[in-house]
Amino acid sequence: MAQIRHALNTRRDDDFAAWYQDVISSAEMAEESGVRGCMVIRPWGFGIWERMQRLLDDRIKATGHENAYFPIFIPLSNFEREAEHVEGFAKEMAVVTHHRLIAGKDGGLIPDPEAKLEEPLVVRPTSETIIGDAMARWIQSWRDLPLKLNQWANVVRWEMRTRMFLRTSEFLWQEGHTAHADEAEAKEHTLTMLEVYRAFADEDLALAVVPGEKPENERFPGAVETWSIEAMMQDGKALQAGTSHYLGTNFAQASGIKYQNREGGESLAHTTSWGVSTRMVGGVIMTHGDDDGLRLPPKIAPQQVVILPMLRDKPEDQALIDYCEVLRATLAGQSVLGEPLRVLLDTRPGKAAQKRWDYVRKGAPVIVEVGGRDMDNGVVSMLRRDRLWDAETGKPAFENPTREAAGEAIPAILTDMQAALLARAAERRDANITRGVTDFAEVEKHFSASRYPGWVEVQWSKPTGAALEQVVERLKDHKLTIRNVPIGAEAVDGACIFTGEPAVERVLLAKAY
Repeated sequence: MAQIRHALNTRRDDDFAAWYQDVISSAEMAEESGVRGCMVIRPWGFGIWERMQRLLDDRIKATGHENAYFPIFIPLSNFEREAEHVEGFAKEMAVVTHHRLIAGKDGGLIPDPEAKLEEPLVVRPTSETIIGDAMARWIQSWRDLPLKLNQWANVVRWEMRTRMFLRTSEFLWQEGHTAHADEAEAKEHTLTMLEVYRAFADEDLALAVVPGEKPENERFPGAVETWSIEAMMQDGKALQAGTSHYLGTNFAQASGIKYQNREGGESLAHTTSWGVSTRMVGGVIMTHGDDDGLRLPPKIAPQQVVILPMLRDKPEDQALIDYCEVLRATLAGQSVLGEPLRVLLDTRPGKAAQKRWDYVRKGAPVIVEVGGRDMDNGVVSMLRRDRLWDAETGKPAFENPTREAAGEAIPAILTDMQAALLARAAERRDANITRGVTDFAEVEKHFSASRYPGWVEVQWSKPTGAALEQVVERLKDHKLTIRNVPIGAEAVDGACIFTGEPAVERVLLAKAY
């Protein structure tokens, strides 16, 4: 077999972290901003996020939610009402203390001592408290429930160790907040939104996630229950791709979210919150990318098909553009995966081969090149991004259908590619979850024996308090965490690997981002 020359400088097996950064740079997804921990999301990267927004927003609205927007500045006193919540975020909060700058003695700008705020303002790390205030105003009676809100916003959580998309001081997300009449309804909604996230991650992003409940030590600050979807990256690490929280009446008590019940008495509402962020873009990169760059599931590709005429800056170029325009119009008039097909005819100056590799690195699902000879023969040269190389020749695996055949075949190719990427992610996940481990020595051996050890499923007795802290510290020594208790896991049949007591459930252990 011929040697394949890949498009990136770094290969996954050589340095996965460097490869990840190489993909982001080469695909022109994002770049450093000059502000530590903050990034500039470039048009292709933001186009992916816009596709995620569109698809998830439709799913959220289908469950009865309305979008709203709340201020980025939150009074510090709001957080102080809920002690566990403020403690959980205290080390990450960015705080505004002054409202004006003046010239300092050295000519620079300094906060004006006369402009100190009466109360510091926290730059939004999450919105439970300020949305809780609004809910307290808007909810008076049981007739006002359930109240289902969602907002798309940016948040700030001061990070010491940052990585683009995965962990940044400022990031984009959606956060949903709901209020319900009772515990049963709120818990049911918590799981409803977890399923929305699972379906979005699997069906739209092709991530093949594992939904389940987080252990006590991994709960959202102030929550009664936290549920997550966990995705396996190609290096075997876990990525928490989304969370859904049942908050009980903790935030309702702090914010005064009360209502007159059907019996005429006063009750506290039960609330939920749930969110996913731009870290899902990082999850897509690390799940689907290869040594040539990004590979995008067609549902979230800003452009599903890119057509590249081989222009030579000559009069006959227009005939080639016209030939390509027929294919573009044919594709743009069709639907695929439930939406109009997105197709770009790129007529910018430049060599077609160079532009081809630009789009390969960006992960465009189908790339079509058309030269003068192709036009004369009535054909096109077509590449599937998920089947880029010919195994025998080591060259790009071009197919050469007629223009009409390409127009008919491409929608089915995109549908097949979406399913194929999910199948590969699920196969990788299932092949890299080790089961049947019965003591902690086996866990230690497993995670030290391989560079990419994947996950381990173990049985445990669900310890709490000091006993749980001991488990957490023991895992921390090996850079491991409990990811979640998978929904639908097999029944327990043994002892807890940590305490030796009878097990009550199965949990997943992994190194994580």
